This record gives sequence, structure tokens and C-alpha cells, in this order.
Amino acid sequence: MLSAGSVPRSDRPTAALIDLDALSHNFREVVRRSGGRKVLAVVKAQAYGHGAIRVSQHLLGLGADMLGVALVEEGRELRKAGIGAPVLVMGAVYPEQAEAIVRWDLTPLVYSRAGAVALADAAMKMGKDVTVHVKVDTGMGRIGLPPEDAGSFIEEIVKLEGLRLQGIMTHFADADLRDKQFAERQMQRFEGLMHVLDEKGIPLPVRHAANSAAVLDYERALFTIVRPGLMLYGYSPLEGERQDVDLRPVLSLVTRIAFLKRTPAGIPISYGRTFVTKRESLIATIPVGYADGYRRGLSNCGEAIVRGLRVPVAGRVCMDMTMLDVTDVPGVCEGDEVALIGAQGSERITADDIAAKTGTISYEVLCGISSRVLRVYI
Repeated sequence: MLSAGSVPRSDRPTAALIDLDALSHNFREVVRRSGGRKVLAVVKAQAYGHGAIRVSQHLLGLGADMLGVALVEEGRELRKAGIGAPVLVMGAVYPEQAEAIVRWDLTPLVYSRAGAVALADAAMKMGKDVTVHVKVDTGMGRIGLPPEDAGSFIEEIVKLEGLRLQGIMTHFADADLRDKQFAERQMQRFEGLMHVLDEKGIPLPVRHAANSAAVLDYERALFTIVRPGLMLYGYSPLEGERQDVDLRPVLSLVTRIAFLKRTPAGIPISYGRTFVTKRESLIATIPVGYADGYRRGLSNCGEAIVRGLRVPVAGRVCMDMTMLDVTDVPGVCEGDEVALIGAQGSERITADDIAAKTGTISYEVLCGISSRVLRVYI
């Protein structure tokens, strides 16, 4: 069991504990599910809240071939940390970012002539080549060229000096659903384009479409490299329960009780007096709140684990503190460990559990854990 005891004593005991063994297990599951294909590990948004630098270093050590980020700034952060592996910038890029992309040896997506020309010009000016992937929009409705326009675009940009066309990608809108009809339509459009490019003799050695959902449940989409994100961090995006998915949550959010107060019945707790004790109660205050990413939507409905028992959130979650009703926890003391995400004894709270209570998805729960929460790698 991961423990708040891993946090330096001089620091606030609220921490995100990152289980590197679980991360290793999930990476091996990606490799197994993808039939040994190359892996582009997605580490955008601080590796979904887990810490991009340490997670990237660990995944590269396990054999990841590329890293995926959303922003040029995220790629720059990896380079400044000494990470030299190929980094694909999967989000929107602007012509004025071209020099930074070339300087930091990042691999951007191209999907407009202006963007491609700016990159080629920057590369020529700096005496380098810039490697690019073409983004094709087959049905997601975000950045990317329609397949019917992509062929002529690619024929044009392969002539640009300084530009090295390495790959092509698309992204599924709903591969997490059991019904794959729309994903099939996207695949048909993507494969049709690649057939045209093959006939024209345009080499594209790196072809990718498979996000976590496709790695887990759409073998046809695996192509030459896969792009797992969420599954690396221990969660499945698939619709419904799937017994054949063996993933281990990597992150635990823990803290310790800062203060205990015994209150009589009829005492309001926290802002708005939305919780009033119905009996003599023992209320614990913990040093974590919505500024840490512990969502305010958990007010009066969230749970934590103390001494192996589930306890309810009492009242509204504050910016920096939250109260718990620990009346029914025998022997509870100030300093006791509290699990907000993670396991204690036989009990476990997951990011999926929090997402269900707050009307969101596990991605948002994990990415929302703020930078002031210490990351501890175990």
C-alpha cells in the first residue's frame, strides 16, 4: 500500500503518490495488447497529472519509442529535462511557433499550408530539417485536413525543403463505445487516403490512429505505432465494465488528519451550513481542497478512507481544507493517513468513482490535481 509516510516531514502531507511498478505493468499491457507494435506514450497535461518528466523517463526506460504532448511548451519542458526521444506535438501549433519547434527538435502536426511553409522556412533559416506528421480529420471535427483534401496537400508539402514527412495520423471520436460503426467509417476514410498515397509512391513509415480505446478494443486500428494515454495511468476508457482489461491505477491522493473536533448534535460544518451534525460527532479536518484539485462537487457526497473505513465528506469542500465525519472510526487520531484516491485495507476509491460523483470523467479528475500537490514517485 502506498503511504503518506513517503512524503518529507517538512512538507504538507497532501501528496500524489505515483506507483512506478503499476506504470510498468500498464505499459507491458499496452505492448501485449498491440502485438508488440511501437509505442507513442502520451504524456500531455503533465502525464495526465502524474508528472511529465519522471513519467516520460520511466516509460522511455521501459521501451517507449516516442512521446506525445499537446503543446510546444510541454515539449520544451521535456527537452530542458534532457529527454532526447522523439516528441510529437499533437495539439494546435501556430506559424509563429515554428522556430521554437525547430530549435527544440519537436515533431509537430501539419494540417495547413501556412503552418507547413512556416516550419519549412524556420528549418531552412536554422540549417536543420523538421520532421512532421500530417493530421487528418476523419470524423473528430477538430484540427486536421479532410481526407479528400489531404492527398493534394501532402503532394505539395513533400516538395518543401527543410520539411521531412514521417507520418500520418487520425483520431477516433468514439472508439470507447461497443458500437464501432462510426469508428469503422473513420477507418475507411483513413485507409482510403493511405491507399491513394501508396499508389502515388509517397512514403509514410509512421501511421497511427489507436488511442487507449482502440488499443484495448479495436485491433484493426493498430497500424505501425499506438498512442496510449489513459490506459498507461491505470484506467480504461471503454464503455461499461470489461473483465478482460488488466490495468492498475498509478496515482494515489493521500493526506493526513490535521485536526479532530468533537461536536454536539445540531452544529453546522463548513461554508453555507449545508451539513449539520445529527448526533454527537467527531469531525476531522484535512489539508486538501479544491485548489488542490479535490473537486468542490464532492461536497456532502464524497468519501475518503481512514483506518480502512470509508467516511463521508461533511459539508462543502473548501479551497484548502475539507472536513470528514469520522465518528464511526474506532481509535482515529490526528495524523492518521487519509486516502482520497487509492487503497487502504480492503477499501479503494478510484478516479472513476470521483468522476461518477461529480459528473465528469477520470481524465479530468487526474489532470485536475494541481501543481501544489507534491508528486512522490515510489
